[in-house]
Amino acid sequence: MNKKIIAFFLIVIDWLSAMTSWGLFYYFRKTAIENEVFRVNESFYLGLIFVPILWIFLYYLQGTYHDVRRLYRMKISGLSFISAILGTMILFFLLLLDDDISSYKAYYKLLFLLFTIHLTISFIARMFYVSFIVNRIQSNKDGFRTLLIGGSEKAVSIYNEIINLPKGIGNQFVGFVNLNGIDRLLENQLKYLGHADNLEKVLAENQIEEVIIALESTEHERLRALISRIEGSNVKVKISPDMYDILSGSVKMNNIFGALLFEISSDDMPIWQQIIKRILDVLFSLIAIILLIPLYIFLAISVKLSSPGPILFLQERIGEKGIPFKIIKFRTMYVDAEKLGPQLSSTHDPRITKVGRFMRKLRFDEFPQFFNVLFGDMSLVGPRPERQFYIDQIVKIEPQFLQLTKVRPGITSWGQVKYGYAENVDEMLQRMKFDLLYLKNRTLALDFKIMLYTILIIVKAKGK
Repeated sequence: MNKKIIAFFLIVIDWLSAMTSWGLFYYFRKTAIENEVFRVNESFYLGLIFVPILWIFLYYLQGTYHDVRRLYRMKISGLSFISAILGTMILFFLLLLDDDISSYKAYYKLLFLLFTIHLTISFIARMFYVSFIVNRIQSNKDGFRTLLIGGSEKAVSIYNEIINLPKGIGNQFVGFVNLNGIDRLLENQLKYLGHADNLEKVLAENQIEEVIIALESTEHERLRALISRIEGSNVKVKISPDMYDILSGSVKMNNIFGALLFEISSDDMPIWQQIIKRILDVLFSLIAIILLIPLYIFLAISVKLSSPGPILFLQERIGEKGIPFKIIKFRTMYVDAEKLGPQLSSTHDPRITKVGRFMRKLRFDEFPQFFNVLFGDMSLVGPRPERQFYIDQIVKIEPQFLQLTKVRPGITSWGQVKYGYAENVDEMLQRMKFDLLYLKNRTLALDFKIMLYTILIIVKAKGK
């Protein structure tokens, strides 16, 4: 079943549950607590319309609808309980706090009544639906299109372990690719899709959702290269752990009946933080653009007077999921600065104008990128986007660089704050380490910290 359809049905269930629970709460509130005669009026209908919207938005922030097929009973139970607490408190302060009551104890009754009714109805409805999805997956009627990487005995062992489990764990194997061109022991059981050299093509053509790598986790270099090539796409990666992984606590299990595999996580930022991050990106960018209009005008005139050529500089960069976009900057170099081919700028680069050197010190040349943020190409904070020309060079040395295209690139980044502009590929590799570290530790708090350091760099004119 299509994951969008599955998510749509859960939204409908949540909507109906929220309407039902609010209707029942409104009835008991009037009759049992306020001792009034229940009447269907305008406020009752408005509640049935707008209260479910609040609940759906709260569930969305939790990431409930991100991939409903990966929900399980314990997870939906926890999400339902937490959202019931938060939603009840929000509705209490928005709609119930100004009620005419005989005693403050009535407030406690209202809170308890709303929490109990909503949690009971929504939990029962959700549990039935999630159980239906889980049962389909366990009976192999639904699941995730899975590719097995490897054709050795280890691959055969992992494949046989998964298909012989008493309950399915969602892996619907599409085929396998091998790593050395020799091992194809799975060919009698699975479709052979080619060599791992063509991995990206295999993933795209077969709409792969999950990859299982049949390598020992001690084979760090080969694993790292494979994972880096996969993580630029929306594909979950699992590998078989060794004893060190188990003892170090890096193996997280949520299915006691599943095979001994653990998932490689490339983005630890919770869904609700990702949503808030995007909202803040748009909000702050709009405010910045409005406040900076006088500065934009001054800089535009300065660039125009500094040397012949356009005011803005548009250049193709590689963004989220490897999709190219045009980055917008104030022009800081003379026209035809790259007539001999792509070149990185240096500290005393003669191609930079006097005005351009001043703008680079204060990072003013980056300010038009607030429009890139509004267009959805960039974020305020994220790995700096690079050109394909340099990405191709970097990947030959360090394949992990491709992980940075998993998220939206940023106007500023941890690497930019710590290292500044890179003057050559070696410096780009050094800066990459900070951006990778950011990627593995993304939080809203870290974003705010990076933005504060960026502001300090601008104020102190220490931009490199």
